[in-house]
Amino acid sequence: MSQITNSVLMIRPVAFRMNEQTAVNNYYQKVLENTTPATVNAKAQLEFDAFVEKLGSVGVNVVVVEDTIEPNTPDSIFPNNWISFHENGDVVLYPMFAQNRRQERREDILDMLEEKGFIIENIIDYTSAEEDNIFLEGTGSMILDRENEKVYAALSPRADEELIIEFCEEFFSDPVIFEAYQDTPDGRKLIYHTNVMMCVADEFAVICADCIDDKQERKIVLDHLKKSGKEIIYITEDQVNNFAGNMLQVLGANDKKYLVMSTQAYNSLNKGQINAIEKHCEILHSSLDTIEACGGGSARCMLAEIFLPQE
Repeated sequence: MSQITNSVLMIRPVAFRMNEQTAVNNYYQKVLENTTPATVNAKAQLEFDAFVEKLGSVGVNVVVVEDTIEPNTPDSIFPNNWISFHENGDVVLYPMFAQNRRQERREDILDMLEEKGFIIENIIDYTSAEEDNIFLEGTGSMILDRENEKVYAALSPRADEELIIEFCEEFFSDPVIFEAYQDTPDGRKLIYHTNVMMCVADEFAVICADCIDDKQERKIVLDHLKKSGKEIIYITEDQVNNFAGNMLQVLGANDKKYLVMSTQAYNSLNKGQINAIEKHCEILHSSLDTIEACGGGSARCMLAEIFLPQE
C-alpha cells in the first residue's frame, strides 16, 4: 500500500460562504465583516484556482469538478469529508454532521472519475448512520496510515468510535483512538477534525501532541507513530490555529514528494520545523486566507486523494 498519491479530487466552489451549520463545533470559522457572500465566493474561487494551478505546475494530477448552485452546499470545497478512495477500488461514502453538507455527495463525480480511467469496484456506504445521528467525516475525522494499516482518529461529534472501528475492520487497520482538545472562549473543547492537528506522511508525522490532554493517550499515539518509523515533527496549539496541522503529502512529476499546506500554515512554522520537513520533501504552499477564515478548513481539507486503480 502506498501512503501518497499523484491524483487528487478538488471541488471548485460556486456559493462558498461561512456555513452556520458547521460553526457550532468548528471553532476555526470566522465571520468576515463588511463582505458580501458574492465577494467571499469570488475570493475563494481565486484562492482555489491559484492552488490548483500550483499543484498542477509540479505535476500533481488534479481532477477539478465544478460545484452546482443547487443544492446549496457552502462547504463543497472540502470533499475529503464525504468520500475516500482506496487502492483496491473501494469508494467510501461517509455520514456528515451538518445536514446541508450531506447534499455534497454526488454520484456524477464517480461517473466522471470512471470516464477519466479510474476503476471503481465497490462502494461502501456508511451514510445511513445519519438517521441515528452518528457521524464519521472521512479523512477529516480519520488520518489513514495506509502503509502501516493504522487509523488515527480524535473522537468528536463528527467522529463516532464504533464507526471508526467498523471502518478499521473493513480495511484491516488498527484503530488509534484518542481525544484532542483546543482552547475556546468557553474552555477546552474537542477538536472537530483530526486532520487539523496531525498529518501522517510516508516518513514523518506532524502533530500537536499538546492537543491530546490525556498523557496516556498522548503516549499511545506517539508510540504508534514511532513504531511505524515516522520522524515526529511537533507543532504548537497556536500553529494549529494557523492550520499548520492541516497538511497533505502528494506526489508530483517524476514521483517527487511535496507537503502541501496553506501560506498561513507555512508562515507559522519555525526554521527548525521547516528544515525537518524539507529533509523528507519539498513544501508547497498557497494562500487560502478566505477559505480558512470562512470555512474553518485548509489545504488538506480541499484534497480528496484518489488511490483508485487506473485502466
